[in-house]
Amino acid sequence: MSAETRPVLAAEGITQRFGPVEVLSDVSLTLLPGEVHALIGENGAGKSTLMKILSGHLVPTGGRVLLDGAPLGAGGVREAERRGVVLVHQEILLAPDLTAAENIFLGREPRRGLVIDRRAMNRDAGAALADLGAQIPPDTPVHRLSIAQRQLVQIARALLVPHRAVIFDEPTASLTPHETEALIAVIRRIRERGVGILYISHRLPEVKLLATRVTVLRDGRRVDTVPAETLDTAGMARLMVGRDVARLYPERADAGESAETVLEAEDVQVPGFVHGASFRLGRGEILGFAGLVGAGRTELMEGILALRPATGCVRLDGREVRFRKPADAMRAGIVYLSEDRKGKGLLLAQDLRTNLTLAALRKFAGGLGINRAREDAALQTAIREFDIRTRDPRLLAGQLSGGNQQKLLLAKMMLLDPRIVVIDEPTRGIDIGTKAEIYRFVAELAKGGTSVIVVSSEMPELIGLCDRILVMREGRVAGEVAGERMTERAIVMLATGTNEKEAALVAEDA
Repeated sequence: MSAETRPVLAAEGITQRFGPVEVLSDVSLTLLPGEVHALIGENGAGKSTLMKILSGHLVPTGGRVLLDGAPLGAGGVREAERRGVVLVHQEILLAPDLTAAENIFLGREPRRGLVIDRRAMNRDAGAALADLGAQIPPDTPVHRLSIAQRQLVQIARALLVPHRAVIFDEPTASLTPHETEALIAVIRRIRERGVGILYISHRLPEVKLLATRVTVLRDGRRVDTVPAETLDTAGMARLMVGRDVARLYPERADAGESAETVLEAEDVQVPGFVHGASFRLGRGEILGFAGLVGAGRTELMEGILALRPATGCVRLDGREVRFRKPADAMRAGIVYLSEDRKGKGLLLAQDLRTNLTLAALRKFAGGLGINRAREDAALQTAIREFDIRTRDPRLLAGQLSGGNQQKLLLAKMMLLDPRIVVIDEPTRGIDIGTKAEIYRFVAELAKGGTSVIVVSSEMPELIGLCDRILVMREGRVAGEVAGERMTERAIVMLATGTNEKEAALVAEDA
């Protein structure tokens, strides 16, 4: 086999068991120099486990990993990186109190003698971020960055290591369309240098755009490996879930402007983020919030729900309310599902039962403590009703796939019997089958009279799910689109402020 066709990275008969449970079964694939090989499958199919094995983070129960034809030894991650295999994690693994530059160069800081050369570090970090299309000052502490910006810092850090094979695990899940385009351009440049790229994504149009070959996993087994040119996105989805996903978005029952108003926000100010935002929410309405990263959508919701300092007037059923802490909003019937389900939504080191019942412990009080039998029954009900796929209900929340974590978070909040549900990035990093389930659940909530606010960077998601969409720009509500007027063009023009006169006409007449 020639050097050009010999795989730079290969999995041969990989099997992985955790206790008695087999999560990968006899999986094989190859990664060639200069190709983008996409790995797709539903949440829980085994993709992330396979990536951890290929990058040395896990030792497989059976099978072996080959780098340039030679087995990966006992050196694990360090050996894999030394031999040119780099994993860009889906999870954000950064030190929040360090700057972007310090995170990028952590453990490999440039030095002038015995002293860190901060000027060189900031300069080179700035160049690495600019190469990704990121406008992030390198001396900014990471805790001040958005999730999308943190992901770009993490990618910049990974790509500084000399690499022959790069594994991207959902790299665009938290990126804007502009940032995604910049990253795709970087991936193409890397590929042109002869680097092999293994690419995991639930965004099937990206897979179609980038991939040379596609491998599909289902239930821990390899279904097929096919040339990307032979598949369209519908074909990919069919291989992933084992059936046709006929309709992604449910039929909408139009709540519209005639619905009874349940929530009003007037002139809400969140210092540094939101400047005088106002909106109304109808009973049983699904109201979307669109806008670029940094437009203030998340901060507006957090301000209203007392997760951030804010001023302005909030009314429930026409009566002014003041939430001093998030628990006040929950008691009033408003629940919030954070975009950061791992950091703010769930306790990853705790079991499913603890996560499910924590916010509604009063329901499970009995005698001198908590009624564990009642908690266990609630967990079994949640697993059944929300289709939480778990091999063992005693698992920790962090051991679930991303889609099942989101289902657990939904189940947790529904125990509070909310009147209003605010969901921030409801399907980030979630496969197409689970997306359809979550969309149906949101539609059923609205049909039952619950009002829903959806904050999302996915314009097709907002258009397919919502009754109305408010578009934010630079901390203000720039405009509204509804019904047939909801188009990606109208949203983009309002979000960017491009030719506002034309944007208004588009919103009226599109």
